[in-house]
Amino acid sequence: MPVSQDYWALDVALTAETHVAVEAVANFLWEAGATGVVEDLEHASLGLRAFFPPGSDPAELRCRVAGYLDELRGLSIPVGSGAVDVRRLPEEAWADAWRAHFRPIPIGRRLVVCPPWEAPADGVAAGRLLVLIEPGRAFGTGGHATTRGCLELLERALDAAPVERVLDVGTGSGVLAIAAARLGVRDVQAIDSDPDAVGAAAANAARNAVADRVRVELGSLESWTGRPASLVLANLLGTAHVALAGALARCVAGSGRLVAGGLLAPEVPAVVGAFVAEGFQLVELVEHEGWATLSLRRGA
Repeated sequence: MPVSQDYWALDVALTAETHVAVEAVANFLWEAGATGVVEDLEHASLGLRAFFPPGSDPAELRCRVAGYLDELRGLSIPVGSGAVDVRRLPEEAWADAWRAHFRPIPIGRRLVVCPPWEAPADGVAAGRLLVLIEPGRAFGTGGHATTRGCLELLERALDAAPVERVLDVGTGSGVLAIAAARLGVRDVQAIDSDPDAVGAAAANAARNAVADRVRVELGSLESWTGRPASLVLANLLGTAHVALAGALARCVAGSGRLVAGGLLAPEVPAVVGAFVAEGFQLVELVEHEGWATLSLRRGA
C-alpha cells in the first residue's frame, strides 16, 4: 500500500497562565519530528499547532504528546486541558496553513523579514533591508523567537567587526544566511542535512538575489570540511549545542564569533559551559518568550 503524501496537523490546547509549558511543548514537538510549530491564538485558550510529514503515525504522535504533558503535570507545571487532536492535512492545504501565520516582521535596526505574498507597509519597511522568505517545509521565517534572537545578534556581530565569511549550520529556510548576505557579507555558506531545507534555502537565496553569495549545501556539521568562518550561525536545540560544541568550535576561525540560538532559558548554563570548555566566552545573551540566543567569542 503506498504511503499517504498528506501531512498531519497536531493541535494541543494549553493554558496561557505560563510560557513554561508552551515553550517546553513546542521544543518537544520539534524534537518529535515536526516540520513546523506555530502558536494558535484563535481560541480563548492558548494552543500549539505542529505539522508532521507524510508517513507519521498519528496514534503514536498523540500518545507521545499526551505522555509528555503528564510529565509536565508531574513537575507541577500547569498545562491546561492538554487536549491533543491529530488530523490529516492534504498537501494542498500545507501552504495555506503556513500563510495564515506569517506577516512582515521588523527585526533589529535594519531588517524586515517578509513572506513573498505580502508586501510590508511603508512604515514597517522604511529604511530596512527586505528579506523575503517562503517557508515551504523548512523552519525559519523570523516569527519564532529563536530566529529573531539570531537575526538580532547577527546584526550586532556585523556591526562590531568586519566579517569575511559566514557559515550557517542547519540553515532551514536560509533566513540567517540570506540576512547575512543582505547585510553585506560577501561569502556565506549554508548547510543542512534535510534536502527539503536545502531546496527551500537555495530558492529563497535566489528570491533575494543573493544566490551568488550564498552557497547552500546538503550535509551535516560532522561531515563538513570547509574552511572555518569568522562568524558561525547555529540555530539548533540546546541539547544539540552541547553535543556538537566541539564540532561547532572547529568551524570558527581565529578569534571569531558564534551565534547559538534555539535553547530554552534554563538550558543556558549547560550550553555556555559546553562552549567555555571549547575556549569561548559569552559576549551577549538575548531572550524572547523563554528562548535564549547567545553570542560567543573565542578567546579571552
